Amino acid sequence: MIADLKSYPEYRESGQSWLGEVPAHWDVLPNRAIFSEVKDRNHADEQMLSVTINRGVIRQKALLENSSKKDSSNKDKSAYKLVCPRDIAYNKMRAWQCAIGASDLRGIISPAYVVMRLRNDNHNHQYFHHLYRTPQFGKEAERWSYGITSDMWSLRPEHFKIINTPLPPPNEQAAIVRFLNHATLRIEKAIRAKRKVIALLNEQKQVIIHRAVTRGLDPNVKLKPSGIPWLGDIPEHWEVIRIKYLLREVDIRSTTGAETLLSMRMHHGLVPFAEHFNRPPQAATLVGFKVVRPGQFVVNRMQAGNGVIFPSHLTGLVSPDYAVFNPIAEVNIDYLGELFRSRTVRVKFRAESKGLGTGTSGFLRLYNDRLGAIHIALPSRKEQDDILVGMNNQLADLNAVINRTEREIDLLREYRTRLIADVVTGKLDVRQAAPILPDELEDLATLQDCGETVELDDNGLDAEDES
Repeated sequence: MIADLKSYPEYRESGQSWLGEVPAHWDVLPNRAIFSEVKDRNHADEQMLSVTINRGVIRQKALLENSSKKDSSNKDKSAYKLVCPRDIAYNKMRAWQCAIGASDLRGIISPAYVVMRLRNDNHNHQYFHHLYRTPQFGKEAERWSYGITSDMWSLRPEHFKIINTPLPPPNEQAAIVRFLNHATLRIEKAIRAKRKVIALLNEQKQVIIHRAVTRGLDPNVKLKPSGIPWLGDIPEHWEVIRIKYLLREVDIRSTTGAETLLSMRMHHGLVPFAEHFNRPPQAATLVGFKVVRPGQFVVNRMQAGNGVIFPSHLTGLVSPDYAVFNPIAEVNIDYLGELFRSRTVRVKFRAESKGLGTGTSGFLRLYNDRLGAIHIALPSRKEQDDILVGMNNQLADLNAVINRTEREIDLLREYRTRLIADVVTGKLDVRQAAPILPDELEDLATLQDCGETVELDDNGLDAEDES
């Protein structure tokens, strides 16, 4: 069905570089002719909404649930702006990153955000939702944003109103929305299926890793009681040692912010921020970030119990909220990383974390004194090296399948992004395809691909902003 889509029979120049040619019968109008700004305040009892990069306008409760993020909204919400269904809301500072969307909800958002309301009741708000979340619009929003640095850029309402938007006839807007809802639902299903495969493979990996870091490579190794209830029996030649005798925290801060910003990714370790995000922050905003070097260990205190604790093989900067450690004993930092991310050790890290919250969510932190007091079972340095080699050999095939499946997910996302952009800007004609599509019985939101929100970057720069 998608493969059969063709271009429109006739086009004309839009006069807008971000649009190029548009179908000859479409209008192209400045947003001031399509929207009016709304500043409806004094609705403090309404639910809080958030404007996110990955999903547009959602309930703030959904954003904070199972996340280390916290509610940063003011207690006095009288100045917060009301958002009604069909409104467009955007984060002025993140519009260029597509933190914008049409709302299907009623609620309030930050007074710093912008609410735009359609002037014509016949227009389909979901058409604009898809349009304004394309990379093409993101670049146009960036062009009209102003500020001292990219992290301070703001798309002011008066400039949003200047931007020219393609405007198909209302019935065609509805056809576009119907088609895209159908297509994206199927893409989301495919992505979810592949994620399930990855989750199962990662479970298999955890079994192999757990066995290796608790028993070594010899299946017949003799065991002894560790003396630590949660550790249980361990190989008789292994040593029980507290973490404080292996690692010591260091705190070196950047004075220029010129070093490469690094990001902690759940299944990828410590990687350059630019590999996962479109625009790294400018150096001035990174002054005071912690310097990390190869051979050190980095811990996200709020996510250590979820396995966000990795050795570094790079030089760069990490969030001031992270802890950086030097090894002070003869350890293989890659082995130590696998041990710390193993199932039983993660459970122990969670149990020793303190703060507001329970289980795997809330504002729990693993502080140095509690981390240092934890006992682990450790083989000799040579056996650590041998275990790591043997474990990696066992994991090679699983990792290859995981990497291939992740790449397939990336390709599906890229395809989805390109398809949406081509349809909402008139490069593909869906007028004949949309009416024959079956009615969807499933809610797209229940399958929503969140762009790896489970792998939140906690530098405070991921822009999944709360209102």
